[in-house]
Formats: sequence, structure tokens, C-alpha cells
Amino acid sequence: MNQEKLCTNKADASSESAYHCSACHDDEEWSSTSRGRAKSRSLSASPALGSTKEFRRTRSLHGPCPVTTFGPKACMLQNPKTIMHIQDPASQRLTWNKPPKSVLVIKKIRDASLLQPFKELCVYLTEENNMIVYVEKKILEDPAIANDDNFGPVKKKFCTFREDYDDISNQIDFIICLGGDGTLLYASSLFQGSVPPVMAFHLGSLGFLTPFNFENFQSQVTQVIEGNAALVLRSRLKVKVVKENREKTTIQNGIEENGVVSTNIEKEVGKQIMQYQVLNEVVVDRGPSSYLSNVDVFLDGHLITTVQGDGVIVSTPTGSTAYAAAAGASMIHPNVPAIMITPICPHSLSFRPIVVPAGVELKIMLSPDARNTAWVSFDGRKRQEICHGDSISITTSCYPLPSICFRDPVSDWFESLAECLHWNVRKKQNNFTTHGNGKWQYPFC
Repeated sequence: MNQEKLCTNKADASSESAYHCSACHDDEEWSSTSRGRAKSRSLSASPALGSTKEFRRTRSLHGPCPVTTFGPKACMLQNPKTIMHIQDPASQRLTWNKPPKSVLVIKKIRDASLLQPFKELCVYLTEENNMIVYVEKKILEDPAIANDDNFGPVKKKFCTFREDYDDISNQIDFIICLGGDGTLLYASSLFQGSVPPVMAFHLGSLGFLTPFNFENFQSQVTQVIEGNAALVLRSRLKVKVVKENREKTTIQNGIEENGVVSTNIEKEVGKQIMQYQVLNEVVVDRGPSSYLSNVDVFLDGHLITTVQGDGVIVSTPTGSTAYAAAAGASMIHPNVPAIMITPICPHSLSFRPIVVPAGVELKIMLSPDARNTAWVSFDGRKRQEICHGDSISITTSCYPLPSICFRDPVSDWFESLAECLHWNVRKKQNNFTTHGNGKWQYPFC
């Protein structure tokens, strides 16, 4: 496939849409339209403060199409089967094939401050939008909800489910989260395949992944139902845990047939395979042991390093601002296709976090000479022990979590960095001043 023609075709097609190849169009434009649509007040097209114009992105967030001819004679060997076309993240917008009818409402449990917002949202969805509302059964067991007679007629319309028992993956059109980042992680865990669009309201403690405020929830929910919103596709990790299934059998009275005293016998009878979809990170650590964790990390079947320390974090770009950031890793925008490997307190001065391509396959196993077992958790849940012979395989999932943006993927991310993590907050340095004679006066003078 000719890359120059591909770039040209993209540039021609951009005359009809609002997006251009940055190799052909170097300037970003200010326009009265937003992403090819008529100007309207939407979740992703808020005008800048103090300005009557809206910013329209014309550069692709993926960067320009690379030129694949190198010098006068060299070029890239073309293989059409390996070419993957990904839509520019700046143009990812929500649309509905059919009007949404069902919504899953996830509320942070054991938080009395969320009861009133939860009731207001459910009344709005059921009575004003005539939608089917799904809630977890344990939410309705809260005494403040169970004993509220005024909420009874609305509560009777709910469809309930239980985690790990009921499959609702094909019944939900979109999801609304009330709480903090943990509610979004919980929503991800409920869908091991395709995930419906998620709208997250900031009603928790941190709220890095929850861009919406609840004050104007009616208009914001209405715009989502109408399909007027931008999306950010948060990649997830597909994790496969393979365990050696050891069946323990005890010899009666502790004596074998030959009269020799015996302990428990471990007999391998097969393998146990478990799979998970992970939004933030997979954490392998030393657990309760006082010894160093000693695990081997393989990339596409090749041993790349042995982690000797408290453990290792394998995270998505979304998870790079969570545990990985606390362990010293860089923060990666969720639109960057990558997997981050971050050691936890490594007993080495040269072990730095690394970023690898999203398409690789990682495998983590206990080193043969490890003194103790390891423990693994997935987004902080499903914690389990990893023994010799067990393995953890990690790849990028083909099922991302579509998170609805308040403005757009770039603005929302930097807003969260500033508001939640206080990124690069520092007192401003004083500038130089001059006397009437034109000489500089230093601030400390």
C-alpha cells in the first residue's frame, strides 16, 4: 500500500469532514463550528473562557502519516495484512444505532451523601426519560433506600443483579457512575467483553477519571442520550492466569502401605485458567512474606528481566496515574497505545520504569530460585497467590472502556492532572524589575 497515496486520500477526505492530515495542514483552526457540526453547547465543545470562538482540532492525535521511503533507494517492505487503521482519537464521538433504553447506575456503597443524588438521577431516568434502570441488589438493601416510602414507586421499576451471578453484559446500553474512580473500575470489572459507554460523575474523593459534576446532571445526561458527546477509549489489559492445579490428598493415619510415615502429597491433575479484563493495573507483589519478590518478566517469549524487590506493576495508560505514578512512573495520556512496566521498590539503582508497545505479550512467572511465592491483584481485586509453575500472561485487550468526556480527551486529562494531582504546582518566580536609570534590580535587593 502506498503511504503517500494514503496520506493524500486522507487530506482529500478531510475537506468534507473537520479533520486533516497534519502532514498536509500545519495550522490548527479557530472556527464557529465544532468538529464539523453546527455550533452548539455540548459536552465536548465548550468555548474557552473570555473567548467567543471555539477551538477546532485539525491535527490528528496520532501524529502525521510517516513517510516510508528513506533516502533515494530504501523503503519499507509493505505487508497489507499488518496494517491497522485506528480512528483519530480527536474524532471519536458517541452515536447510537438505536435510542438507548436501559442504563446501569453504579453508586458508591456505604456513602450516605450519595443517597439523594442517586434518588434524583433514578427518578429523572425512569419518569422523565422512561428508561429501564439496572442497579445492584445490595444497593437497594441500604436502610435509607429500603425505608423510603416516597422512593418506593421508583424502586419497583428497577431491574436488579448480583455480581458474579447475573450476566447483564447484553442488557445495558450505557452506564452512569456516582462516586469516585473506584466506581469506574468496578463498572469495568462487570463487563469482561464489550463495555457500554460510561458517564462518570465526580462524587468521590479523588475523581481523576470522573469528569462530570452533578449539579447539571439533567442536561448532561440528555446530551449523552442524544449522542452529543466525545469519547476517550481507555485501553484495558487482557490477563490470563494459568495455575498448576494441585490436589492434596492425605494418607489415612499418616502411614503409607509400606509403613513409612508420610505428609500430604501434592498431585498435579491439570491446570486452572482464569481470565480478567483490567482497566488500571496488574500488581504482582511479595504479599505477606518478608523476602524479596523474585519474578521473571518475559516479553513475546523472551526473558527481559528479573524483578527483585517488592514487586512489579503492569499498567495501562489510564493506570499510569494510579499506583504506577506513586511508584515513580511517568504519566501517559490514555490515547497513547502502550503498556507500562514499573518496579515496586526494586533492590537496584538502575531499574527504571519502561513503556513497551501495546501489541506485545508479557508473561510473569516466579523465578526458579525464588524463596517465596508471589501475590497478584487486578485493579486491586481478586487477589490470589502465585506459586512455582503458575504464569500470568498480559496483552492489550480489544475491548476498551469508552469513557464519555466532559469536553475532549486532551482537555479533560490535563484538567484532572491540575485539579486532582496538582501537577507542577509551584509558587511563581519573581521577575526582574528596573530602576529609572535602566539598571536591573534583583528581587532580593
